[in-house]
Amino acid sequence: MPLKKIKVIAFDADDTLWVNETFFRKAEEEFCELLEEFMPKDEANSLLFDVEMQNLPIYGYGIKPFTLSLIEAAIKVSNGNMKIDLVQKLIDKGKQMLQEPIELIDGIDETLNELSKRYRLVMATKGDLLDQERKLIKSGLEKHFHHIEIVSDKTEKQYSKLVKHLDIAENEFLMVGNSLKSDVLPVLNIGAHAFHIPFHTTWAHEVVNGDVDHPNFRKFTKAIELLEVL
Repeated sequence: MPLKKIKVIAFDADDTLWVNETFFRKAEEEFCELLEEFMPKDEANSLLFDVEMQNLPIYGYGIKPFTLSLIEAAIKVSNGNMKIDLVQKLIDKGKQMLQEPIELIDGIDETLNELSKRYRLVMATKGDLLDQERKLIKSGLEKHFHHIEIVSDKTEKQYSKLVKHLDIAENEFLMVGNSLKSDVLPVLNIGAHAFHIPFHTTWAHEVVNGDVDHPNFRKFTKAIELLEVL
């Protein structure tokens, strides 16, 4: 794998730089507990996921769209019979998620510090602009990045636009992230490189079945391992 050609390394944000998915799983559990009088937890969780998928093309990714989906799913689960204070609890949950402290992924600060000495680093993530900017500033990692890219979704078209903007060739670009669906497959499809560092929790929408077999792909268990090959 011709890693010597790489000039720019892009990092996903949520669950690659800092913990994120854990807060969503906790919120889902609390949602199911709040609505348990109307529907069994597993059914409520499944209904919530369906609502999220229906809303993705409209709202996009992030905590604020998730909060709207919580409220809509609660209305459906309860057939509109829930008390208004439950709506307030779901709104409060969304606000709480937006104010959670930033927990960096183990070894990521040291890894970025070392790599920034040899490469241009980019943060490339999807989701809500305001929320992602807030987390980046609170994380203390902003100083490592040459460029910040926050998009509504990660597609081959978006990655190609980013590579063009960075004025490099596809094989000079490396993406590092926890999602095979968002951070790996579309990147490999445009002829760039992708490193996968799985997080212990993965949103069902991001799950990809099967292994990735590609000369430009590698899988690691933690960020610090990147320094062994780059």
